[in-house]
Amino acid sequence: MPHLEQFVPPPDTSVEGVLSRMRALEAALPPRDGIAVFNRVYLAVTREVDRHIDTGRFPDVRAAVTLDVRFAERYLAAVEAATADLRPPACWRPLFQLRRHPGVRPLQFALAGINAHIGHDLVLAVVDACQSLGCEPADLEDEFDHVGEVLVALEERIREELMPGPDLLQIADPLTHLLGSWSLERAREATWSAARALWALRRLPDVAGEFTDRLDAAVGFAGRMLLTPMADWPGRSVVSRF
Repeated sequence: MPHLEQFVPPPDTSVEGVLSRMRALEAALPPRDGIAVFNRVYLAVTREVDRHIDTGRFPDVRAAVTLDVRFAERYLAAVEAATADLRPPACWRPLFQLRRHPGVRPLQFALAGINAHIGHDLVLAVVDACQSLGCEPADLEDEFDHVGEVLVALEERIREELMPGPDLLQIADPLTHLLGSWSLERAREATWSAARALWALRRLPDVAGEFTDRLDAAVGFAGRMLLTPMADWPGRSVVSRF
């Protein structure tokens, strides 16, 4: 298999730039790879956010673009770190470590990626965007909420697309129980609180660093639980609209 660095262009500061990098990953990875599963989901989310930006559904376009790009850069930086044999953030390590495990289902890969990206990356992206724009987190709350609404709208489609069919319900019961314990709404609420707290700590670098490290570790722990391998069973094809 080709090395990912052959397919990932240098960082860009535009939405189209990050979309291009995600499309390159999609072309480089086999469909069943756990990173490929999440990448398809995130590509769909970013396209939808870009459509909302283009149609004027964000009140502050500059803020929306800045937050969206800073958010995407966190995920792409994790991919690039893993590609270069460096340690990605703890929140992403379970997905990279288990990305080819035959007992982990596609829906688990998708939600573990969303957990890492929302629970950790979005916190730091809000702070990054505030520093770039010279504003406070409260000034980005509308953009934060709108991105969250796009994610919520897509989450149900993701679950429907990647969940096993009714004929596998009995075998899939542990999967249903496991994934039912994670909530995107609760994750979003925790993310906003963490972003505001980290912003408040920005003049205390040691404390802010410790806060970030503990957040990273906690989100990584939740991700590892989401990726608990299930007994092997034939699931749906992961080659879908995501």
